[in-house]
Amino acid sequence: MRTLLVLTIVCVLSLAAQAPETYKVRLSPVPVDAKTRAEIVGIGSATATLVGAKLSITGSFEGLRSPAMDAKVHQGPVTGVRGPAILDLTVARAANGVVSASLDLTPQQIENLKKGRLYIQIDSEKAPDGNLWGWLLR
Repeated sequence: MRTLLVLTIVCVLSLAAQAPETYKVRLSPVPVDAKTRAEIVGIGSATATLVGAKLSITGSFEGLRSPAMDAKVHQGPVTGVRGPAILDLTVARAANGVVSASLDLTPQQIENLKKGRLYIQIDSEKAPDGNLWGWLLR
């Protein structure tokens, strides 16, 4: 009986350690400078789920003035401050479409995700420095 109790506790603790964490993303236009302001439009959203070290992202966007070219997860030094691209996402090459990924994160990337330092950026043909951005937040 005691062995069964110990096994049950171990299973519960194991499942709790792997409980999914959900992050929401609101993708919105962020003009980099005045000359690109007219080209940077659109909206979107995404959901990211972290289980262990696996981050799964699914989302959609619409209203770009030119087709999306690229989508990446970036890491800023703090929430709201731009940073370098660290992971690639799959994105529809269209003005309206979907973005997705299944990514294996390092322990440092997981820590940065939990601290709100990661964001999604979708680049388009007319806005190659970022058309839509959104921070991965709980």
